[in-house]
Amino acid sequence: MSTALDLSKESPRSPGVRLRDYVIIARTIDKCRGLLSGTIGDYHYNCPLDQMLFSFKGIDSEDFKKAVETADQDDDVALWFDQAGIHKTQHEIQEWSDDVEASSLYDHPEKKEWFISECQRLGLDPAKATLFQLLDADDADTFKK
Repeated sequence: MSTALDLSKESPRSPGVRLRDYVIIARTIDKCRGLLSGTIGDYHYNCPLDQMLFSFKGIDSEDFKKAVETADQDDDVALWFDQAGIHKTQHEIQEWSDDVEASSLYDHPEKKEWFISECQRLGLDPAKATLFQLLDADDADTFKK
């Protein structure tokens, strides 16, 4: 298994990092490895962002965790993910990833207030920021040196 990051000292990869064209997966792998090794810090595995990834393929978080636990490399997890659950075409994967990467919570009725507040705290324009930009900015803010 690849070495886990110490997520109490550094952030997981950006949700925009793609493996086999899936967004979110690299970050989810980092958090899962952190959970398995006890170095997850304040991050959460199987959070709503991870669940977006799992839902897209119809994958259970426990099955994903087993794949991470037994895989030697990220590519092994991504290949397992690609072959598990609901079959998706390359076009469907690309379209889903592009849509998720461009998404914002600005127009989400239940999350808009939180999103605006977090964007303002991080110096982002809530009307233009994506969720991924917010997460990247929050990671950078958390681990400022």
